[in-house]
Amino acid sequence: MIQAPRGTRDVLPAESYRWQFLEDKMRKAAALAGYREVRTPVFEHTELFLRGVGDTTDIVQKEMYTFKDKGDRSITLKPEGTAGAARCFLESNLYADALPCKMYYLDAPIFRYENPQSGRLREHHQFGLECFGAKEATADAELILLAFHLLEELGIKNLSVRINSIGCPKCRPAYHQTLKDYLAGRIDQLCDSCKERFERNPLRALDCKEKRCQELTKDAPSMLDLLCDECRDHFEALKSCLDGAGIPYSVDSRIVRGLDYYTKTVFELVTATKDGNLTVCGGGRYDNLVEQIGGPSLPAVGFGMGLERVLMLLDSEGIVLPRPNQYDIFITYMGQNRGAAFRTVQDLRAQGIKADMDHCGRSLKAQFKYANKTGAPLSGTIGDDEAAQNALKIKNMATGEEKTVPAAEAPGVIRNMIG
Repeated sequence: MIQAPRGTRDVLPAESYRWQFLEDKMRKAAALAGYREVRTPVFEHTELFLRGVGDTTDIVQKEMYTFKDKGDRSITLKPEGTAGAARCFLESNLYADALPCKMYYLDAPIFRYENPQSGRLREHHQFGLECFGAKEATADAELILLAFHLLEELGIKNLSVRINSIGCPKCRPAYHQTLKDYLAGRIDQLCDSCKERFERNPLRALDCKEKRCQELTKDAPSMLDLLCDECRDHFEALKSCLDGAGIPYSVDSRIVRGLDYYTKTVFELVTATKDGNLTVCGGGRYDNLVEQIGGPSLPAVGFGMGLERVLMLLDSEGIVLPRPNQYDIFITYMGQNRGAAFRTVQDLRAQGIKADMDHCGRSLKAQFKYANKTGAPLSGTIGDDEAAQNALKIKNMATGEEKTVPAAEAPGVIRNMIG
């Protein structure tokens, strides 16, 4: 039997309402802050990610789905959303419009060839916000607060925010040298990946998932001690905004994120679970990305949030999302009144009422049994008498209450009965 590829999963009709509920909340949260939707291709030229994400990252080195197309061009399925949004922003000359340019993407498929893990599959889906052209720390704080309040509104508890600054091209080289000096005496004990990164990007050693490397770097010097005045002022302004908003946050000098384009602010939203802390959202500032892919020098900031991970958290905390009825009413018919039932269904749908009928040739008893299985709160029956009177017998499936009404009055009666 053909099966779904490892690391992917189907969203079944019985559960898609949960995705739709979450997506609706995300769209409203983005719109409230002036973010508008962008939809970019599911694949891009590989060079975009080499230049933007960085060839020292695990994503580029180990996790990208890259292939040659029939024109011998190197193509990559999107391993993250920001680089594609930046390419779109640049290619469409959106930087010539009034800035900042606020955009979001939703239910965007992201592909990473890694061992499937809890809340992250080889194909997973992200909600991401990108703000181009805003240099002030208020833009960083706005995104952090938007993500925090969205998750809080969904009912996720034990949320906290962790922030850090990883500096800029002016102050980061000095920190790189300080970090290399610290790691030099320990390099033989680092994992192979960190050894490879040592010369080009030693900062990535702080983000290594190997326990041995985490232990070796736990006392490493902090970038916060070597920030330039501009980066320090920006970080202090961010903390001031978060203090004013009254949300729980802490400074964590080990947060560097897994992408090379980040500058200054990096942040994560974390929730405590029975299995330990889980990062549910991450992002930061990337003031050089647009320039790195061939555009003007423009500041930018954004975040990404995995939909699968949010849904997993909702399940783990026992949060039940409202399930809509598949139908408001299920129409049954007796004898030769199939045509009348079909016309009734179409008329009700034209009035915005979710209605259906039997399409499998069931008996009347089997029709009622099926109607009950669908969870429809009401059933409507058309027998010979109802057909002759152009009427509909409506039954409340929970109470058994019945009433026969003229077909013209049926939509209003149905709305009243289902509230």
